[in-house]
Amino acid sequence: MRKALIVWGGWDGHQPEQVANIFRGQLEAEGFEVDVQDTLEAFRDVEYLKGLDLIIPAWTMGEIDQELVNNVSAAVQSGVGLAGCHGGMCDSFRKNVDWQFMTGGQWVAHPGNDGVRYTVEMCNTSSPLVDGIPNFEVSSEQYYLHVDPAVEVLATTRFPTVDGPHVLNKAVDMPVAWTKRWGVGRVYYNSLGHQANIMEIPEVMEMMRRGFLWCADGKAIALQSGEQGGTYTGMQDNQVN
Repeated sequence: MRKALIVWGGWDGHQPEQVANIFRGQLEAEGFEVDVQDTLEAFRDVEYLKGLDLIIPAWTMGEIDQELVNNVSAAVQSGVGLAGCHGGMCDSFRKNVDWQFMTGGQWVAHPGNDGVRYTVEMCNTSSPLVDGIPNFEVSSEQYYLHVDPAVEVLATTRFPTVDGPHVLNKAVDMPVAWTKRWGVGRVYYNSLGHQANIMEIPEVMEMMRRGFLWCADGKAIALQSGEQGGTYTGMQDNQVN
């Protein structure tokens, strides 16, 4: 049986407990054994983390011990999947660049705040993660992110949508969902999910379900193929300015 860990907490405005419960239900329906924790100490045992198939952070803002980031990073590099949404993964620990390097991006703004009406457009890609999912509209926060150029973008949204200091720049298609690799581990992120009701939109539910399964499958595939990735121990403790 595949094993997943969901760790929720941080800023309550993102309803992390409710989102974690939605994710738990999705994973249990797919036959996962799911461990749900509300403390970052869940990342303390690196050998436990390496024994998982999937890690899902649902933790916005706050700070984290570097050792815990190193443990998650080591687990993902070994093949454990990492998947999450919105501020629960790419606005988790604003001071930790190693977390940002691993996840593939960092939130910087949501012009217009909550309630902006915008379109999520699936990319023209061969990825099965978006195959058959139609474009759809959502009323929520529209995330503007700084994004790793190495990611494979699966869905985008067009900026600008509302007024702000960015409107005189040319129009940009901001990534909404992407994948990347970290070691031999698979990483999936979706910027939707300001609150739990957004995660219950059918298209969003399906995007997350596929992302979870894709990430969780990576460990077994890497073991079978003998795939090897480089290692990274992190720079947070050894920064040179």
